[in-house]
Amino acid sequence: MQLSTRENFNMAFDSVWSHRFRSGLTILGIVIGITTVITVSSLLTGLRKGIVVFFEEFGPNNVFVSRVSGPPQGDGKLKERRRRPIRPEYAEQILRLCPSCVRAGIAVFPPTIANGRPLTAKVPGFESDNLALVGGDYEGFVIQPRELKEGRVYTPAEAARGDKVALLGANIADALFPTGGASGKTFMLDGAEFRVVGVFALAKGGFFGENGLDTQITVPLRTVQMRYPASDKYLLTFQAREGQRESAIEEIKASLRRIRRIPTGAEEDFNVSTADQIIAQFDSLTGVILLVSIAISGLGLLVGGIGVMNIMLVSVTERTREIGIRKAIGARKFDIIVQFLMEAITLTGLGGVIGLVFATLVTMLIGVLVPSLPSEVPMAAVVAGLGVSVFVGVFFGVWPAVKAAQLDPVEALRYE
Repeated sequence: MQLSTRENFNMAFDSVWSHRFRSGLTILGIVIGITTVITVSSLLTGLRKGIVVFFEEFGPNNVFVSRVSGPPQGDGKLKERRRRPIRPEYAEQILRLCPSCVRAGIAVFPPTIANGRPLTAKVPGFESDNLALVGGDYEGFVIQPRELKEGRVYTPAEAARGDKVALLGANIADALFPTGGASGKTFMLDGAEFRVVGVFALAKGGFFGENGLDTQITVPLRTVQMRYPASDKYLLTFQAREGQRESAIEEIKASLRRIRRIPTGAEEDFNVSTADQIIAQFDSLTGVILLVSIAISGLGLLVGGIGVMNIMLVSVTERTREIGIRKAIGARKFDIIVQFLMEAITLTGLGGVIGLVFATLVTMLIGVLVPSLPSEVPMAAVVAGLGVSVFVGVFFGVWPAVKAAQLDPVEALRYE
């Protein structure tokens, strides 16, 4: 007696449903494993999407030079702290030596702690120390244009004179001027009065939904150099000619080695990076996190798989007489194997579906509770999760299915 795939599935589902409490406990490990992998994948996918958008704003043809890897305002790795500073005059020298570069921008990051106190921006009735100060030349706006919410950028003349003018990030502007209309108004910063000439629109992308550019106060490079002469955390940004970015990178490195008199074969004491290289570094980090989550969920799947095998062996014992009847009326060994494999696959498949539902709900809940943490359920993780759950059913269901198929029909019919 041969059964169609639909009839096999119906029998498998009826068997699982008739022992739903036992089946639920059996697939708990599978549910936990699938939920873990899909949830972690969802969070990493959403986070990566925000970071990609964030770094795309930096420009696909731009090359960045700083003393350390990581944020230029940071101290970098331990071995990088002894490096010589990057000097602003390098920008003009490198432009002369690099035919693949069109223009260069210079930015400097003064300390956010002055005289033991954090830098604070103040207006009557409002103040904020959640800010970062950066000094940039006019070329920076040409190389990395940003959308303005109001006002304008400072002019080349204002930048050259070192005027006390400033552009505010969207969030710091809202903190100081909650009613809007910041352009043309003044604020106090570290004992000096600055005039707001423009406010940037909300920056795109970011880390955990937050973008540091939105709390940044940008003033002319010359202004920072006059007020904070000891600041030496410079970032040089070079715009490469279209299609010549790789050549520009090599030329910049060669120029820096020449300018800084680094001997042939000696390690570079500077950092050259591009937006996609930074994204690649992030991918390598998240890849490790994903592998750890897969290893953890693998333990859940292993426990779940062993549970499925155990429950299927019990099911074979409980249904020995049924197997004997089916064989007596013409069922082949293959039919018995298919019947019990289908039951194991149904069991683990349900675990995969439940895990997917839980993962989606958890992802949505995190998005509601922590809006700054982006999340997006990737289709690849959904397909992989369901595929793995089916594979677990096949792998751990083969032995019970074969054992059922090998039962002698006469002995099976006598079984009580």
